[in-house]
Amino acid sequence: MVDVHGTCDYKFAAVKKAFSRNFSEHQEHGASIAIKVGDELVVDLWAGHADRAKQRPWARDTLTNVWSSTKGVVAAAIAIAVDNGHLHYDKPIADVWPEFAVNGKQRITLDQVLSHVSGLNGLNTPINEQQLCEWFPYIDALAAMRPHFTPGSACAYHALSYGHLAGETLRRATGQSIGAFVNEKICKPLGIEFFIGVPEAQDHRCAQMVVGEGASSWVAQVLASPYPQACRNPTPDPFAPDRREWRSAEVPGGNGHSDARGLASIYADLASNKPKLLSYTARDEATRLRFSGVDESFNLPTAFAAGFRLGDELYPTAKCFGHGGWGGTLAFGDPTNQLGFAYVTNTMLGFDKPDPRRKALITAAYAGFS
Repeated sequence: MVDVHGTCDYKFAAVKKAFSRNFSEHQEHGASIAIKVGDELVVDLWAGHADRAKQRPWARDTLTNVWSSTKGVVAAAIAIAVDNGHLHYDKPIADVWPEFAVNGKQRITLDQVLSHVSGLNGLNTPINEQQLCEWFPYIDALAAMRPHFTPGSACAYHALSYGHLAGETLRRATGQSIGAFVNEKICKPLGIEFFIGVPEAQDHRCAQMVVGEGASSWVAQVLASPYPQACRNPTPDPFAPDRREWRSAEVPGGNGHSDARGLASIYADLASNKPKLLSYTARDEATRLRFSGVDESFNLPTAFAAGFRLGDELYPTAKCFGHGGWGGTLAFGDPTNQLGFAYVTNTMLGFDKPDPRRKALITAAYAGFS
């Protein structure tokens, strides 16, 4: 049996049991889970190991690359910028990024990017991981390209381009990089850590990725789809977070580093009746449905707000909003119950059906309300 550390309110005892079973039944290697209800941290648990060799125990402050769960934090940052009047969801990106207004992109809006319908789901121009991490080669290529399909006519997941498109638009409007903006406008007010660009002094806290069976199945699925560009130039590498170059860069589509408490705190605030980060009306606008239909990259039904994924089959209530990450991580907010949920793992697995780790933890969490 794995040693589970941390605290858990007695009403949520089932979460601790489910978390422990994930190690014995579902190949878990290292993970943490946090749940906040209102301002109360009712679950704060961690277990397992932060390295593949099982020499470094997972600690309370272990940082993990949360992959596309970063997109939800970027969505929150954009919502704050909209709330402050720096950006507008329905206005062309070219209003603040003039170089973008070429090759049929003049009218593409921030809303279209955040809901994955802009046609800019990836590059045909050869770009490697280093150029992605250097920021400007990638955004220059995005600014120069022609959309792969008519903006608004289809949904195709913007795996990496999402973050650079949103981040550069934010930078043009505010003068701050997305990593700096998240730190100032989200982390400091909440007293948490969420890094888009990990300082070298924090490297010792970062978990190594453990890549299990089926972890890259989604990459193969996208490459076989009508719109394979999201997994080209570059092809996502599950071991990228083990490299300093990746950690230190700002890749806001997928290299955010956090612990579960940080993510749960963000969503708990967004889900509250009186958010600290932005106005109540701005929260509702950010989480309003933008697209519902088929994601052509996966040939699966999907729904998006302004960067948040809606309608996930594991969400317990209709008002939940959040975002999952490659291989396992999931974070979401639930305004109905004033709840922020975050499960963070370094164990990347692939499943044909909903990840049983996520399913067990969410089921156990909501048993605490019965």
